[in-house]
Amino acid sequence: MKFVSVIVPVYNVERYIAETIRSVLAQTYSHFEVLIVDDGSPDRSIEICEQQFDDPRIKIIRQTNRGLAGARNTGIRHAQGEYLAFLDSDDLWEADKLAKHIEHLDSALEVGISFSRSALMDEAGNPTGTYLMPQLTDIDVPCLLRGSPLGNGSTPVIRREVFDAIEFEANRYGTVETFYFDEAFRQSEDIECWLRIALTTEWKFEGLPEALTLYRVNTGGLSANYLKQLESWEQVLEKTRSYAPEAIAQWWDLAIAYELRYLARSAIRVKNGKAAVELMNRALLTYWRIVLEEPRRTVLTLIAAYVLRLLPPSVYSWIENRGNQLNGSTQQQKIQRDRHPETSPSSI
Repeated sequence: MKFVSVIVPVYNVERYIAETIRSVLAQTYSHFEVLIVDDGSPDRSIEICEQQFDDPRIKIIRQTNRGLAGARNTGIRHAQGEYLAFLDSDDLWEADKLAKHIEHLDSALEVGISFSRSALMDEAGNPTGTYLMPQLTDIDVPCLLRGSPLGNGSTPVIRREVFDAIEFEANRYGTVETFYFDEAFRQSEDIECWLRIALTTEWKFEGLPEALTLYRVNTGGLSANYLKQLESWEQVLEKTRSYAPEAIAQWWDLAIAYELRYLARSAIRVKNGKAAVELMNRALLTYWRIVLEEPRRTVLTLIAAYVLRLLPPSVYSWIENRGNQLNGSTQQQKIQRDRHPETSPSSI
């Protein structure tokens, strides 16, 4: 039976942390440790963990604030597991998540990173009825550059060997340490790491069709500084170009355009129609083939941006709610088909 280290970075999440930890302790696969990394949290998050949980599998590790990448690195350094799972401290897991990922990794020895789809919930924990539906197989560098197929940081379960293959040493805080995620990035640290894995190792990424992660959409946490987010993405590409120049030269425009579309969708979520239109126009000017490669998502994002920009808020809200209902229903049907392909109409 494989031992799993569940790494939970904690910073200013006293509203959510107890529910997050309960979702780990409720796992049907119980051979794990929970490494709660206190990243210099200024609120009662750690106090809540200490007061509400008395499970010997839980370990609390304290450090001065280093950001999400730094908290994950600390967790990896302390981890005893053969498999490492990451859970952001405001998200949740379904009870069978670990069991299904362990089964997946045990049966597919070429897969280093197992992930799943995610169900979206609002800040209060209510399901939105919609999902993150990433590509599950045949994941290559262009796929990663179009947007991380993992969807969020709470979905992957990763072999320890993968991190052993990409570790590097640096002196960032007065002493030489081993790093896995690059702490130079306070944004885009996930995709930087996934790109490094894809370009420098033979390990494969592969997803499960079930929505095993519950991802909290926190609109208050969405940055309105879209140029700063784009700059962070460009810095990731520059770092990646330093060791994979041909790949980045070939896919630079694609990577920028898909990031601009992602930022446009973020602007739509916070009802900033002006920014959404500007970002989508830039995406199309940068790499117009985005319309051919992902026509549905691109066209819907473009329409949503202009509708939000031009129509009264009440009209947009009605259209948005109706669209989410239809989209959620379609996504649920696809998840069911992918989970049980033998009973889908095409197989009869």
